[in-house]
Amino acid sequence: QCQLSGLWRNEQDSLMEISAVRSNGEFQGKYLTRVTLSGSCARLSPLKGTQQQPGEGEWPTFTFTVHWDKFSNATTAFVGQCFVDTGGKETLTTTWLLREAVGSLEEDWKATR
Repeated sequence: QCQLSGLWRNEQDSLMEISAVRSNGEFQGKYLTRVTLSGSCARLSPLKGTQQQPGEGEWPTFTFTVHWDKFSNATTAFVGQCFVDTGGKETLTTTWLLREAVGSLEEDWKATR
C-alpha cells in the first residue's frame, strides 16, 4: 500500500511534505519548489489535497493544490497516482496545471501552463 504522508522529492529537487492523511482522505502539507516563475528564491507554500481511498490491491489517486502566495500570484493543481514497485519504492506520478494571474481577459490565453 502506498502512503502519501511523508517527505517527497521530485526531479527538479523540489520538496513536498504531506501530513497524515485523514480517514476521509484529506491531507495538507508544505511545498518548497526549486522552480519559480519570477526567478526569486522559493519559500514554503501551503498545500491542501485529498486522496481517493483505494480498494484492496489498488494504488490511490490524489489531488492537491499549492498557492504560491509568498513569491508569486499563481496557484498550481496537481492530480496523480501513487505506486509501489517490486522493491518497495513508492513513486508519485502527477500532472499539473499552473494558473498565473493576468491583468485582463485579453491576456487569459497565456495564464495557464
